[in-house]
Amino acid sequence: MPLPQADFQSLKQRLPIDWVLAHYGVKLRPAGPHTLYGACPLPTHTSRQSRESFSVNLSRRVWACHSASCIAARDGRIGGHVIDLVAMMERCGLRQAGMRLQDWFGGRATHPPPVKESARTSAPTACHPPLGFTLQGIDTCHPYLEQRGIFPATARLFGVGMYRGNGFLAGRCVIPIRDENSRLVAYAGRAVHGEAPKYRFPSAFRKSHLLFNLDRARHTGARNVIVVEGFFDALKVHQAGHAVVALMGTSFSQRQSELLTSHFARVTLLLDGDQPGRRAAEIIAQSLRLKMPVDKVALPKDVQPDQLSSAEINFLLVRTTVTL
Repeated sequence: MPLPQADFQSLKQRLPIDWVLAHYGVKLRPAGPHTLYGACPLPTHTSRQSRESFSVNLSRRVWACHSASCIAARDGRIGGHVIDLVAMMERCGLRQAGMRLQDWFGGRATHPPPVKESARTSAPTACHPPLGFTLQGIDTCHPYLEQRGIFPATARLFGVGMYRGNGFLAGRCVIPIRDENSRLVAYAGRAVHGEAPKYRFPSAFRKSHLLFNLDRARHTGARNVIVVEGFFDALKVHQAGHAVVALMGTSFSQRQSELLTSHFARVTLLLDGDQPGRRAAEIIAQSLRLKMPVDKVALPKDVQPDQLSSAEINFLLVRTTVTL
């Protein structure tokens, strides 16, 4: 007997999507309170560059794969609900998929099973799942980088350059942003011709959950890290030979504090020499100095680290650093 249409809606509303994934033996990693991510299990997935493009929202009971192969296989649709998922996995129609779900799970309760302790303890505390793709057509030798004093080797290492593709970052200097485990989670786009806004970020991106360049800084083995405001500040301090992270602004969150105290024994604040930068340095110093030693470099008025040469940065670090 065919499954009534009303039961389709009931299945989508009451059946936890992680139950369906467990039925197929799919193992994903937590990336927030309601989000899982990992390798795409769909048989349509053939994209070699999109290795961890599959994500699931547990509260909404939906899934998505951002790989080009899966999007093409679904005529441009990125994801769907539990019935779509089974239809893709079983290579069958929606009605057949719904009937199989009915056979497998019947009228079981709507609440998902509790998260196992091993999964909970391994969950990252950050809220950004990996992108699962990389932008192509980035010019790391663009004259804009030379104007900013960025060496070609630095641009290649960080993947920074002019983006020639389409989308909201087109025509901007893009900066790949990675989490503490070196997973690519976002791109920022810097305007190069004075257009507004100066920087563009993905709508769901939260700067307060990350420190730019933390992955590289912590792998240097340095006990002291220099904290700056912006991306290009970090690039210039890196060129000067130091472990450095950037706040991506002047705000300082509890999460960023935890990242610093977890990976380093000491911090040196090298924020901009304008009023917002000096005020932010005072606030950050007050927040951290009961947890770890804090040094501060007082830049000249309205001077930014990205305006300085490596020699000037090193001179300031040696001659003007004050322990708070």
